[in-house]
Amino acid sequence: MKLLLLAVLLRLGGEPSRCRAQAASHTFDSAIRHFTIVSDSVYVATEQTLYRLSRTLVPLESLTQRGVLESRESPWESPFYRVSETHRQNKTFTVNLLVPFVRNRSLITCGVTDCGYCEVRDLTNISSLLHSENFNVGSLRHHSQSVGFLMDVEQMPSRPDTYLLTATQQDGNRTAEVRCFTQTKAVTMHNTNRNQEGGIFAYTELNSAIKRDGTVEFVDGFQIDSTVYLLSNLAAPRTVRLLWLESREGPRQTLKSLRGATLRLSAGEDGSRLLASAVIPDGPPVLWAGVFGANDSDTRLAVFDISPVQTGPTDQDLDFYSVKKDTSKSEPALLTPRAVLFRRSSMTSVLALRQRSWLVFFIGTGDGLLIKLAVDKAFQSVCPRVLYKANDDRQVFPKMHLDQVDGKHVYVVLGNQMKHLPVSQCQNYTSLQACWAAQDPFCGWCGSAKRCTFEDECSDPVWLSVGDDASQQQMVSHRVARGSSGEITLSVQTHVSVGQPAALTNFACQFSTVTDELCDRTGPAPQFPQCTCVLKSRTLPEEGLDVTVKIRLGSETLTENLKLANCSEISGPATFALCRRCIAAGCGWSSNACSWANAGAVNDSVCHVSESQLDFSKPEISSITPSVLSFLGRNGAVLRGRNLGAVTRVRIQAELDCSAKESPVWNNTGTKLMFRIPSGDKGVVKVCVVLPDGSCLGNATVTYRSLPSCYNITPASTWTSGMRKMKVRGSFLEFVEGIVHDHDPHTVREPTHNGSEVLYYDTPPAENAQGGFSSTMSLKVVNTSVSCPTEITYHPDPHFTSFTSTRTGDDLRVTIQKMADKLNMTKDELRVWGLQGDAQHLCHMETLESSGGTDFFTCEIKDKPNVQIEFLMIKYGGRTVTLEPPSNLSPLMLLALLPIPCIIVAGVVIYRSKQRKLTAQMNRRIEDLELDIRNDIRQGFVDLQTERADLMENVGAIPFLDYKHFASRIFFPEGGALMTSCIRDIGQDVVKVRPDECCQALSKLIREQHFLTCMVHTLEEQKSFTIKDKCAVASLLTVALHSDLCYLTQVMEELLQALLLQAGASQPKLLLRRTESVVEKLLTNWMSVCLYGFLRESVGQQLFLLVSALTQQIAKGPVDSVTEKALYTLSEDWLLWQAQDFTSLKLKVHFAVGSDGEVSDPLEVSALSCDTVEQLKDKILSTFRAKFGFCYSAALRDVRIEYEKSGSFVPLEEVDGSSEVIGDVTMLNTLKHYEVPDGASIKVLSKKTHPPVSPQGSLKDDRDFSVKYFHLIDPDVDEDQRKNPGRKKLKLKEVHLTKLLSTKVAVHSFVENLFRSMWSTPHGKAPHAVKFFFDFLDAQADSMKISDPDVLHIWKTNSLPLRFWVNILKNPQFVFDVEKTPHLDGCLSVIAQAFMDSFSLSDTQLGKHAPTNKLLYAKDIPKFKQEVKSYYRQVREQPAISSSDFRGFLLEESKKHENEFNECAALKELYKFLQRYFPEVQQKLQQNGAPAELKEQLQHVKSLFDGLKSCSWD
Repeated sequence: MKLLLLAVLLRLGGEPSRCRAQAASHTFDSAIRHFTIVSDSVYVATEQTLYRLSRTLVPLESLTQRGVLESRESPWESPFYRVSETHRQNKTFTVNLLVPFVRNRSLITCGVTDCGYCEVRDLTNISSLLHSENFNVGSLRHHSQSVGFLMDVEQMPSRPDTYLLTATQQDGNRTAEVRCFTQTKAVTMHNTNRNQEGGIFAYTELNSAIKRDGTVEFVDGFQIDSTVYLLSNLAAPRTVRLLWLESREGPRQTLKSLRGATLRLSAGEDGSRLLASAVIPDGPPVLWAGVFGANDSDTRLAVFDISPVQTGPTDQDLDFYSVKKDTSKSEPALLTPRAVLFRRSSMTSVLALRQRSWLVFFIGTGDGLLIKLAVDKAFQSVCPRVLYKANDDRQVFPKMHLDQVDGKHVYVVLGNQMKHLPVSQCQNYTSLQACWAAQDPFCGWCGSAKRCTFEDECSDPVWLSVGDDASQQQMVSHRVARGSSGEITLSVQTHVSVGQPAALTNFACQFSTVTDELCDRTGPAPQFPQCTCVLKSRTLPEEGLDVTVKIRLGSETLTENLKLANCSEISGPATFALCRRCIAAGCGWSSNACSWANAGAVNDSVCHVSESQLDFSKPEISSITPSVLSFLGRNGAVLRGRNLGAVTRVRIQAELDCSAKESPVWNNTGTKLMFRIPSGDKGVVKVCVVLPDGSCLGNATVTYRSLPSCYNITPASTWTSGMRKMKVRGSFLEFVEGIVHDHDPHTVREPTHNGSEVLYYDTPPAENAQGGFSSTMSLKVVNTSVSCPTEITYHPDPHFTSFTSTRTGDDLRVTIQKMADKLNMTKDELRVWGLQGDAQHLCHMETLESSGGTDFFTCEIKDKPNVQIEFLMIKYGGRTVTLEPPSNLSPLMLLALLPIPCIIVAGVVIYRSKQRKLTAQMNRRIEDLELDIRNDIRQGFVDLQTERADLMENVGAIPFLDYKHFASRIFFPEGGALMTSCIRDIGQDVVKVRPDECCQALSKLIREQHFLTCMVHTLEEQKSFTIKDKCAVASLLTVALHSDLCYLTQVMEELLQALLLQAGASQPKLLLRRTESVVEKLLTNWMSVCLYGFLRESVGQQLFLLVSALTQQIAKGPVDSVTEKALYTLSEDWLLWQAQDFTSLKLKVHFAVGSDGEVSDPLEVSALSCDTVEQLKDKILSTFRAKFGFCYSAALRDVRIEYEKSGSFVPLEEVDGSSEVIGDVTMLNTLKHYEVPDGASIKVLSKKTHPPVSPQGSLKDDRDFSVKYFHLIDPDVDEDQRKNPGRKKLKLKEVHLTKLLSTKVAVHSFVENLFRSMWSTPHGKAPHAVKFFFDFLDAQADSMKISDPDVLHIWKTNSLPLRFWVNILKNPQFVFDVEKTPHLDGCLSVIAQAFMDSFSLSDTQLGKHAPTNKLLYAKDIPKFKQEVKSYYRQVREQPAISSSDFRGFLLEESKKHENEFNECAALKELYKFLQRYFPEVQQKLQQNGAPAELKEQLQHVKSLFDGLKSCSWD
């Protein structure tokens, strides 16, 4: 209710200003998938939210699509329910169909959770769910070319039934359908209410559908009267198809009424795709507009008559069928366009309207333009206009909708933004002439209101708008003709239309001249839109005749001043200027000469064919710099060419400009001139040069692009003297002309280098600045500034203190000391010279190190054995400083030092007098320290003996990653582009794509085992083939051959045999210990693939419980908020041994309910007196989640807490005015600081509903958090001792080592369970992969005559525990959707070490100096070793797995994860390595006696790849 009330208030308060602006906009949380309009409401589905907005885009309601899908045996029985933004989710309801059912006041949303899912919601309250069902309606993919809409079928007279028709993309990929036990047909009809047979969403009749065997993408669909129209693209061959269905008798009959046609732009044209579609309203005939394009660079808008063909047989289409496919059917009818209206690059969408006799098209483009194109009834267009221009290149959404309330706005989507844009800006035109010149059918002049308006806004029936003919460029035109009897006739015509022509009763014309009466009274009477004057005189004066014509149109009077001339006397060379003079006089132009209007063309377009006849050489344009620029233009462009001396102007003519723009020229040398390129709209424009006679010659183009933008600047700081080199990242940065900082707006810095995505410049100085300050940088483009979101901080210049030099052979090493600062200066920013007399010696920078508040730069002066440095000259930015060496003591200094011995003697006397007092004081301090140490030791002993494993084992659903996420992390642990390219569509459903010819050939080649093993051996023999390359090749092979794991296993066996023979004879115990070959990484991948099922079923739960237990145990004791060190840990490196004393607290936590001060019942939360405010918040939210099973409604950073003290509530903040400050470091406030006692009441409030008086963001967002603040580990500052001498108690790490042991005791059961799950044999059988590979190793040992059992034990240990299990144990984020903190990583490393020690054959003797991670599990290792030996024995004694069974297992694994990898991308990456070492591979094949067919196949692959001109990896 609050949201609705707020929306109403916003509408009441915001509508007037919104109307004045005539445009509205709203930005959503993510990209818009679908939107639809119903009267005054807009419905939008994004990736994760469903919205309802007002027609002016004021948000009214929103509904999250995030939720939880419970796992059931059948996907159709799995319930889906929504969860809050802060709650963990496992699925998102992705909307593929968004259809309003206005008659039922409902909104139908269908799409995908895991399988098909549909909901019906209330149109006026989308939070109200009317019906939901797991049912497949439409596509099962997250992204597909499919459509859906409601259609009416009249099964009974005057009582139509409504169905949901879906036309779904078909391409042969049935993965999702198999998983969901369904089958999707090309065209189906679904019920829309429960009263229909089968119920809502059910198929109308069993097996009643239109099918398509090949690939089809549906672009649009709609119903007009009783006919349904479907438009689609077929793939092979590329064809655009139109289908008609007649909806008159019932669903089955409707689908069987199928007829079709093919759409082509011309009879011989083929290969275009349909990109966008729009119906032209108010037929018949049924006119339709479509955007066609074979590629993005050339798209065309065409109009077709798609009125249905009512003759001929039905269901006889060649490509679609409802009953049975008949290949003998004839080709469908061919439709060609009535007209091709517009041609431009990257058109993406179209909307069509009728306005009187005009058709108006709104066209969206791929670079963010909305273009309006008006077309007359002869399909001739006026000049197109740009209604909206995005600053960037966001593509306009394929669908646009008209505002159904006023019909004067369109809804346009660009990415995650929706705009409500006016169709016209009539109010911008302030005169009748300007209103008409806009050539906008929506706009007309309202005489009574004296302004340009929409027709419905004008009460005057004489509403004057543009005429019906697009070719007319003037509101009033005139023609001068001579009759056969010699009379001269002046005809004047108005090219306007009138709102109500019958109301125009006073149309009249008055012709006058300064001399005699002009017209013969016997001439015809005026008749709208034309007046005629037959001149009394049959001749015209030689100097011409000035005529004034006044035309009355309703309350408006038009005045035209004409100059009539004798057409036959306008003569001379046939130049452009002469032609324009002829046409302007009302005459005609014919055969390059002027004639009377009745004997020649009267349109000035005929003059463009006449070239200059002046005595000039024809100018030629060779280049324009820049030729690509932002749509703001360029001030100083350079045009080069030949014969440019007579050029006076440069003309820029764009297809989207209604008139050409001209710029004057300067600095014209005849071969080069300068001019200004004006602003324009995105796209290509034509450029020519204008001569004195007005003709325009030459042919060049300029391309307008988007504005520059920036998103990152490095480094983030500079010194006050300026000239630091900055790197800016963004887009279209090549258009930047300068950089301006807000602290010095008059200084413009030119880029030192700028490309499309990277720009470099030097910062301006800020010499007068005191201390540090932030400056905002802007990009200067022409006369506009584009702001960058990142601020640059100015700090004082670096301070170099001294230097030292050391001789190293013939080189001199120089070390420069600089005071540490916040500039983060790099060694590359310094240039250093050593000075000796007048000689300068360059010092080459080597290293940069920091220690103790000082930065040390090291450089070397090379090959100068005799140089002695007197000074250093250091240059950074634009500044140069001279540094002197440390000076020696002078005689005067020695004299000054003479009193020092006397002072020392006096000091000794004073020291002796105070020694006794200090000794007594020291003895008391030592006694206190001994007492503290005793207490710490006793407390550690008590904790160890009373430690209870009370960790929570119920952790809810385990967030397993799916297989492709798991595999991507194992195969490519470093991530990057290689991972994303090879793992297909991570997080989305996959689409099977047929690989191109290159990939098919290479795939076939690597399936030749002889070639593949030969290639691997050859690559490994190359010195430049690094370990990183070996791992990449192994993972690429795993991806490329994942669909054939049987063959991959054979290859791995052969490579392993070669490795065993090569390395096993000399040092067999070191085999497989590291990943130093392709096959070793291949083995890691193979184990991961084959053991994924065992990992999820048997080990995953135990691993997740261990991770959860460690996290809980760490949180039981003090945790330093800054360093994350904790009192309870397994790793000595992460032990918080400096912790001060603390006490446990039980707090009563109340949660604010509503906004009236009400609170919930108390929730008991355990905390520590040393907890910070943020740590307490985290414990409160964790306790809430554990208590109620779901998350609190607000996130941690949106929560604030208050402590009840003396009847009032005190806000608790991380830092406030009472915080303790030591030096420059601030201590975070704790509960002890606020004196919060045991049993205190804490109130939790949301910052959104209860905003704090002084808002404070998260301190951890500060990059210098660890420097500015401290918590439990005191800063190393002397001032602390002086202010609080009792604060620093002596703390010894060794005293707290018992905490490691108590933590080990707490989690030990989880560790044992995990280890035993890893070496378990469910049902007495090891996993297939383990048994197979261990048997393989046994067989290899036998063949190599290896009798030492320790060797086999080591091989197996290196293959399975070391290569797979330890990787999983140390990286739980590979398996689960969890975050691994550095502290957790340290604890897991200790456990992983214990795990590997369990497989060791040696008995290590541990002493008091042994590492603690070894000592922790020293007593457990012998027991684990026995279990490991038993495990190896069980695997060895288990019956061997048959080849057929193991092959079946591999085939099942391949099939299970089919199409989850982009094999073609992997093959292309693999070819890069083959290409790099192609001669060596070819030579190796020759040496190994490879068959000729294999070498020919290799050469064929190379030829195919070499033939690619622009491959993806280039």
